Amino acid sequence: MTILITGGAGFIGSNFIPYFLNKYPEIKIVNLDKLTYAGNLSNLEGVSQNKNYTFVQGDICDRNLIERLFKNYDFEGIIHFAAESHVDNSIKNPDEFIKTNVFGTFNLLDVAKNRWMESPFKTKKHFENSRFHHISTDEVYGSLGKTGLFTENTTYAPNSPYSASKASSDFLVRSYFHTYGMNVVTTNCSNNYGPKQHDEKLIPTIIRKALNNQDIPIYGKGENIRDWLYVDDHCKGIDLVFQKGKSGETYNIGGDNERSNLYIAKTICDILDEVFPKENSYNEQITFVTDRPGHDFRYAIDASKIKKELKWKAQENFESGIRKTIDWYIKKYK
Repeated sequence: MTILITGGAGFIGSNFIPYFLNKYPEIKIVNLDKLTYAGNLSNLEGVSQNKNYTFVQGDICDRNLIERLFKNYDFEGIIHFAAESHVDNSIKNPDEFIKTNVFGTFNLLDVAKNRWMESPFKTKKHFENSRFHHISTDEVYGSLGKTGLFTENTTYAPNSPYSASKASSDFLVRSYFHTYGMNVVTTNCSNNYGPKQHDEKLIPTIIRKALNNQDIPIYGKGENIRDWLYVDDHCKGIDLVFQKGKSGETYNIGGDNERSNLYIAKTICDILDEVFPKENSYNEQITFVTDRPGHDFRYAIDASKIKKELKWKAQENFESGIRKTIDWYIKKYK
């Protein structure tokens, strides 16, 4: 089997590819990545010489390229990570998010459908086990108050151009199941953290600013809450859904680790005080900045479906995962 992985040089994809190649040495992977600011081939140095791994630089919005790759490699599966994902950037430049997240996803779906399907609800014999796995986010559900959890049945209510574009792509995937009978699954995850995450994201920013003795910027009063999922746990969940998930279904993957942004910052500073001490506490560098527009208050995922049906469970709690993450970034930054 040969699988197309899009966005494999990004944070989650570059953690997933080594995991997947190690677990399934008989599977071949083609990694298609545009290598925007969020993609970094150094994240994949460990697999670059693997005979079952091929890298192609390109854009999922380039339909001719997608069709050519399908013809050359005869993909029997797609795991679709590629997306513009930074909320602040989506507020400033929403057009790129619409192009990549909506139109790019449509391109992949439509080319795969034409390649795999003989007619609606009739798959070509060679592609009977082919599957399209769409990686999405809990942000499509909008914002929660102080209580409650997102389930797979929660009504979509995206509040930023980023989350709106991801919601749109989720609906496209859904439509290809209901209209054409295409074998698709979607996973909506909570906030990921761990090694290889881009510097712009919250946790790498806190660590980097702290180590560089700069102000650590926290939006508003730092009260916004996210459910944090260690990236290795997410990779294992993606693998399970791709292999065993029910066609047409959505699975929420969450870490059961709700933490406020201020708690995150203080925890990181406390650990740095312990493992990389300096004269003053890193906590003194925390500063509060004007909140961003449309900043959702709280996300929290109910992952009971994937736990019950596929026996998945997060192995890391936040306190264990963040120590591994800090160790990795200390080596990177110092």
